[in-house]
Amino acid sequence: MEATSTRPLSQVDDGQVVSIVSVEGGRGLRSRLTTMGLLPKTRILVVHNGRSGPFVISVKNCRMVVGRGVADKIMVI
Repeated sequence: MEATSTRPLSQVDDGQVVSIVSVEGGRGLRSRLTTMGLLPKTRILVVHNGRSGPFVISVKNCRMVVGRGVADKIMVI
């Protein structure tokens, strides 16, 4: 895995499918994302990234909204 190919989830365009590499946050954030099913190697479809407003993703056929700050901390490839 190359460090140059990872990027924050917030920079992924609509319609792209990516995989989680890591979460750049504290224990509380990692725990909350784990309970939501957002673990390393999980595949995510970006449904809507309007660069402002809600950030909508689809994980295992379930849509969820994450805050832009959280999306900045989820590193994907």
